[in-house]
Amino acid sequence: MNQDMQHLKLLSIFHYVVAVLMALIACFPIIHFVVGVMMIVSPNTMAGKGSTPPPAELGWLFIFIAGGIIFVGWTGAICLMLAGWFLRRCKHYLFCMVMAGFVCLFNPFGTILGIFTIIILIRPSVKRLFETGGLPGERDEEEDEPRFPDDYIIQGPYNIRGER
Repeated sequence: MNQDMQHLKLLSIFHYVVAVLMALIACFPIIHFVVGVMMIVSPNTMAGKGSTPPPAELGWLFIFIAGGIIFVGWTGAICLMLAGWFLRRCKHYLFCMVMAGFVCLFNPFGTILGIFTIIILIRPSVKRLFETGGLPGERDEEEDEPRFPDDYIIQGPYNIRGER
C-alpha cells in the first residue's frame, strides 16, 4: 500500500505541473482577445492609411473564439488541479479517472500523464485505497503476499486439522 501512496503522491504533483502548463498555454489567445476588443472599441487604429477599418463583427468573432479557448483551457487546468488534490487524498475515484482521460488530449505531457494515471488507478489495491479514503483497509484474498507464513496452510481447502 505504501508504494501505491507514493505513486499517487507523484501523480498528484505531476497533475499540478501539467495544470500550470495548461493554464499558461491557455493564456496565448489573450492577444487575439485584445485585438478583438481593439477592433470594436477603436476600429480606426486597426486601419492603415487610406483603408477602411475592419467590421465590428470580426472583432466580436475574435473575442468569442479567444474567450472560449481561454475559458476551456483555464477550466481544464482547474479541474486537473482538483484531480491532483483528490489523488493525494484518495477521494473521488471516478472524477480522477475522467480527468485522466481528458488530460490525454493535451499532447505530449498530458497524454503521458493520463496513461500513467489510468494504469495506476485500475490497480485493485489503489481502488481499495479510494474506497477507504486512503486508510489501509482489510486485506483481501487477491493480494499476493500472505500476512503470516501459516496463511498458506489456512488458505488452502483444508487447514492443519483437516477442516474446511
